Amino acid sequence: MTEFGRPNGSIDQIELGFVEREATPEFLMKLSIQLHLSDISLSNTVRVLDVFGVQSAQLTGHNWIHKAYLQPESGKNPDYVAVDETVIQVNDEQYWLYAAVDPETNELLHTSLEPTTNTVIAQTFLAEIDEKHDVSEAVFLVDDSHSLQAACHRAGYDFRYEKHGNRNAVECVFREIKHRTICFSNCFSNATAKTADDWINSLSFAWNHLI
Repeated sequence: MTEFGRPNGSIDQIELGFVEREATPEFLMKLSIQLHLSDISLSNTVRVLDVFGVQSAQLTGHNWIHKAYLQPESGKNPDYVAVDETVIQVNDEQYWLYAAVDPETNELLHTSLEPTTNTVIAQTFLAEIDEKHDVSEAVFLVDDSHSLQAACHRAGYDFRYEKHGNRNAVECVFREIKHRTICFSNCFSNATAKTADDWINSLSFAWNHLI
């Protein structure tokens, strides 16, 4: 399984639609985004840019990630979809992070940050997955989350309870996301939940394409 911390993807996959308003060369902006999403702290990312003669603040690097609006690709056709929910901290509040992963590729298919967890929210999450990907024939792998099990049942998806097997590698993906949101909690300082949600989408893009 691929691990964070070894940036080896192509930064050409990062598209910057806001570069006309930035003085920093596009290549260095992309490099900064990849380094930080690859588990390099914002302060160390700033030091790397300083080597190239670019004076940048930590907030600037975080804003580049937010403005880039990176998203996992749509249009996948997975055989299995592992779905899960976990609690993360945003400022002083707890939120529920919903995530879907293709266990055969370990790619993140979709994430959503919610203020609470219930069956209605789980149904909305599954509907968003269905809008982005062809999951009509997929088998959903669910652990002991009652809301996700109920949502799969109501939506008519083929699902099964699974704690191990195909979910083993997927749990590593979920743990890594949670680790990153804790390790780089300074990114969420005074930030809205929407900003945190966008950042997690960027992290999902990086997991799939840049790491």
